[in-house]
Amino acid sequence: MAATDATFPPVAASSPPSPPAHEILWQPSPALLADANLTRYTRWLAQKTGRQFDDGDYAALWEWSVNDLAGFWSSIADFFGVRFHQPATVILRDGAQMPGARWFPGATLNYAEHALLATAGAADGDTEKNPALLFATEPGDDGRTPWRERTLSRAELRREVAAVADALRRLGVQKGDRVVGYLPNIPQTVVAFLAAASLGAVWSGCPPELSARGVLDRFAQIEPTVLFAVDGYRYGGKSHDRAAALAEIVAGLPTLRAVVLVPWLRDAATARDEVLKQSPVPVTLWDDRFVHEPPPLRFEPVAFEHPLWILYSSGTTGQPKAIVQGHGGILLEHLKALSLHLDLRAGDRFLWFTTAGWMMWNMLVSGLLLPGVTVVLYDGSPKQPDLGALWRFVAAAGVTFFGTSAPFLLACMKENLTPGADCDLRALRAIGSTGAPLPPEGFRWVYDQVKRDLLLGSASGGTDVCTAFVLACPWLPVRAGELPCRGLGARIESWDEHGRPHFDQVGELVLTAPFPSMPVFFWNDPDGRRLRASYFDTFPGIWRHGDWIEIKKNTGACVIYGRSDSTLNRGGVRMGTSEFYRVVEDLAEVQEALVIDTGGLGREDKLLLFVVLRAGCALDDATRAKINAKLRAEISPRHVPDAIFAVAEIPHTLNGKKLEVPVKRILAGMPLEKAVSREAVANPAALEPFVALAAAGG
Repeated sequence: MAATDATFPPVAASSPPSPPAHEILWQPSPALLADANLTRYTRWLAQKTGRQFDDGDYAALWEWSVNDLAGFWSSIADFFGVRFHQPATVILRDGAQMPGARWFPGATLNYAEHALLATAGAADGDTEKNPALLFATEPGDDGRTPWRERTLSRAELRREVAAVADALRRLGVQKGDRVVGYLPNIPQTVVAFLAAASLGAVWSGCPPELSARGVLDRFAQIEPTVLFAVDGYRYGGKSHDRAAALAEIVAGLPTLRAVVLVPWLRDAATARDEVLKQSPVPVTLWDDRFVHEPPPLRFEPVAFEHPLWILYSSGTTGQPKAIVQGHGGILLEHLKALSLHLDLRAGDRFLWFTTAGWMMWNMLVSGLLLPGVTVVLYDGSPKQPDLGALWRFVAAAGVTFFGTSAPFLLACMKENLTPGADCDLRALRAIGSTGAPLPPEGFRWVYDQVKRDLLLGSASGGTDVCTAFVLACPWLPVRAGELPCRGLGARIESWDEHGRPHFDQVGELVLTAPFPSMPVFFWNDPDGRRLRASYFDTFPGIWRHGDWIEIKKNTGACVIYGRSDSTLNRGGVRMGTSEFYRVVEDLAEVQEALVIDTGGLGREDKLLLFVVLRAGCALDDATRAKINAKLRAEISPRHVPDAIFAVAEIPHTLNGKKLEVPVKRILAGMPLEKAVSREAVANPAALEPFVALAAAGG
């Protein structure tokens, strides 16, 4: 399953009342304000450059960061001590041009060098208090003890990376070659990625729950030379054998020189003999990489924009786009976001619940860039054996920053969980939420039932930039339903349909200036046509992200309303779908909902609502009337649906996002195979009712 699990338990009989809009739920204490990494940065900035910013004056700092891009991003490199093998000739070439602006031309560096050497030092042997990695899986048969777990010190991590990097060299891997992983969220995945990056090879990963065809749709584009893979994975208390899928993947990648197998379900001997015995390329076991004492770690200096990894768009309407991001841009952005916004520091234990196929895995691993931060990996289902499992793990592991998804938090709320009372969460000081907008009642539940004294940071960004544009800040208060700020260095604006910026109303989220972690290019897009069509065609020279955003003029806080390409436009009243779902899914009878506005489909303009009902509930006249009355009262009469349908489940992407636009296309009569790639759908059978409805004329 994807990181934002699509099949959470049914809605509880009642939900807590929604807090008032904009209610302040948390504010930084004077001690936190003084101790924040952001404060250390501004004081360093004043000493280094003479630029003065009052503690807590985020608005002034943000304005400077987006109006002096070269000054801001060069200060980030200096403040974090980025190791350049060759310095840049300038900071930003071609000014504000998009696409086409070039960051730090002439500079050479290596991301892996920072991830592995930033944490070198006296803490190497301290595996209990300050390790590099903590790893655990979902519980095994007893429902409490992890099926597997492991701790790696910093010295152990460096030694394993050195061994795998040496093995890759002996396999002939060179700078620019693609190395790929069919791996879960386990330590071996981190090691393989860092080893590839140390050589200047390009990493790309897919989780093992993805089908063979889905993997080939992604990996075949980039022609990898080496594949790291498991023979299966464990999820929801069950083992899932992937030997047949793995054989199909290997057969479909003719450029492979070798497969490195990580036995996960089988013992090593069986894995070697049975899993890929007919492989057309050599197959070795993971542990064979450590037979020889590895040479010292070496890091290949690469250009600032040299490809670090390749991520993929959801692929809901065709072959997934292969998004290439560079060593330098990712390094600077992740240092900024994780340190200055998430406020991670030495001694923190940083967990984000994710698969190794979601961009949040990449963000999580970048926790290694910060000295003394322990990256915590958790692999498996968030509800095995029950929805409290993750909270118990957070407590047991002493997690200080717990990142998760809005659907997970809302599922816990609807199940009436009380993690703060049931678990020892004294170490926890921050929670991150992404994957979907978190409504005000979700904020209130966290502060009522998890912990009052923590920073809840709802964030929004995307795979396209592998970060959050809009996120938390240790200087700013947390308000119900709002994201505290636009990220430093990200010139985010809200535009109307005519391309005019505005405040205090919903508009298109755009970036009006370059940003370092924007894609360097798309793979197999030599003239840049696909990249321009993806981001720059609507407003030439301006990045259109595809989300609805409202920016508060007085506070700078933001509200995300969902994807702008699935907008509900009822009689000129435009709104994102998240607000609609908040109202409908608050009903005790409704587990989940999907809303489709058929306007613009060349057919009658209707609003169609699809609901998954709680066990024991029926979509009768009384339930329909209750849904309609709630929408009429809490949104508007224009948003009462023309028809309501009960379905067994809502279709989701592999990352748990509702398939609004593909369903809209299906209902317009587009053939299923053109409307959505089944390999991008977590639950393809959920599409069948929509195909049937379209065939029946809607």
